Amino acid sequence: MLDGIEAYWFWAAIGLLLAAAEILLPGVYLIWLAVAALLTAVLTFVLDPGVPLQIVNFVFLSLIIAFSARRILRDTPIFSADPLLNKRGARLVGETAVVVQDFAGGSGRVKLGDSEWLAKGIDMKAGERVRVTGSEGAILLVAPADAIEAGKPALPEA
Repeated sequence: MLDGIEAYWFWAAIGLLLAAAEILLPGVYLIWLAVAALLTAVLTFVLDPGVPLQIVNFVFLSLIIAFSARRILRDTPIFSADPLLNKRGARLVGETAVVVQDFAGGSGRVKLGDSEWLAKGIDMKAGERVRVTGSEGAILLVAPADAIEAGKPALPEA
């Protein structure tokens, strides 16, 4: 292929570079291309096909491996040990906060820990304790803590 370099070393180097790029870049796609390149290196070492056939082999192996991996991962997903890891609002459900800005028209601000959050709920005055019941993006859904503890409905009847 190149002067003094056997073709299978070239494909092995491409495979290792793609595997290294997979480690450095987010996503799970380059690893399948790396596997295809390494398999192409093995096939080139064993069969010694011409360069056009090596490229066709790499392209077909890439497609087969990538689509097979996609199907396998779709059919048997990998479940996270902490599914709420990147959902901060959902992690706060059940926590108690304090209203710092009066709720008017169903929205206000609450202090939870050392942060203030925009919140939605029934109209409440500053200083009242609330419990987080959910989230809509970065907005917390809250209800009066005493109403939840007493078993009363948190929202007024419509």
